[in-house]
Amino acid sequence: MREKQTGQLGGNNRLSKRWLAFRACSNICFMVLNVTPAWCATNAKAVAPEGAWQYAMRMQATPPKLFDYASVCAHRARSQKLDPKFQFLRTEVADRMRERLEEINRNFPKRLDLGNGFARFVPSLADTFETLPIVETKDGALPGLPTEPTYDLITANLEFHWINDLPGLLVQLRRCLNPDGMILASLFGGETLHELRHALIAAEVEITGGATARVIPFADVKDVGSLLQRAGFALPVTDMDTLRFTYEHPLQLMHELRGMGETNALCDRPRNFFRSDVVMRACELYAEKHHLETGRVPATFDVVYLTGWQPHESQQKPLKPGSGKISLADALKAGPPKRDT
Repeated sequence: MREKQTGQLGGNNRLSKRWLAFRACSNICFMVLNVTPAWCATNAKAVAPEGAWQYAMRMQATPPKLFDYASVCAHRARSQKLDPKFQFLRTEVADRMRERLEEINRNFPKRLDLGNGFARFVPSLADTFETLPIVETKDGALPGLPTEPTYDLITANLEFHWINDLPGLLVQLRRCLNPDGMILASLFGGETLHELRHALIAAEVEITGGATARVIPFADVKDVGSLLQRAGFALPVTDMDTLRFTYEHPLQLMHELRGMGETNALCDRPRNFFRSDVVMRACELYAEKHHLETGRVPATFDVVYLTGWQPHESQQKPLKPGSGKISLADALKAGPPKRDT
């Protein structure tokens, strides 16, 4: 069948191959990029000069843009002008990061705090860190971040869950770490706000017959660990704390999320105001399904912590397979060690 289609295009073999390549590109675009056949037909001339296959590969290499980071920055800037009590969760997570840092018997002379979400909530360490705001650019590079090894420690508190190209950012951060330098970061992940997500979806489906994304997707703790390995970090470690807070009403939770600067910034979010009847129905469903004996409602925040090191020859490494000198079978036959009586 493929040969028959090639013959119908005429005697220009070069054109035939290009057309087949473009059709292959179109199929890839339909599946991966979710564009329409009409788009491919309209842009055929633009694709042809560089080659259809090369164009498809370049498009796939571009990370999908899930978040409108300009809106994220606007939300954060607005939250900093509000009552500091809204930053209670950042303060709590920053304190837990501080505890992790103090457990490491190591001095980090040169320190950088991305987004200034860690140092400003730990007054005792504020003067020991440089700060750098996170600004996304078209090429994915972080402005102001050095391209050569510079820092011994990089921290980021509840910043990474809004990054479109987190693998690319981790690679950049590893490159600017000195040998045996460390990254310590936290982000929302797992089942964060699953109660609110389900209530909003159920209410919107019930009233409007459809649903839109109101709560962003969060990464799993295992996926974050894989990203650290992919970025080239040594000794990657990820763990998760589940924090549950209770509120008198779901609207109080939504109000605090706005005060934290954690409101919806998805690129595909609805641009109109949320219908009040949907919001009130979501609150009813939230309270019906998750109410406590005290009459309050819970909210779950899964905080993922990640730690990785710039590779260095002094770091411990796993032994090569087959290098063991004691057989596990022999060790099991010997039984447990005898206790002195």
